[in-house]
Amino acid sequence: MYAVTVRLDDDTANALDRLAESLDRSPDDVAAQAIREYVALQAWQRAEIEAGLAQADAGDFASDADVARVLKKFGRA
Repeated sequence: MYAVTVRLDDDTANALDRLAESLDRSPDDVAAQAIREYVALQAWQRAEIEAGLAQADAGDFASDADVARVLKKFGRA
């Protein structure tokens, strides 16, 4: 297991403590879950960005007709 020290301002630390208490969990558990979720979200987002950039580099863009269809669908024709 990997240990990390994090410095939090008083308001955030107090909010973490209150949340942990309301969940009947330790502040360490709540913080670890928050970090796991943040890391997973950032990894997913980065992968999506990389995939989009690869498509753009390959010239894989929506046609004008495709864009017009989507805009029309949402009332912005």
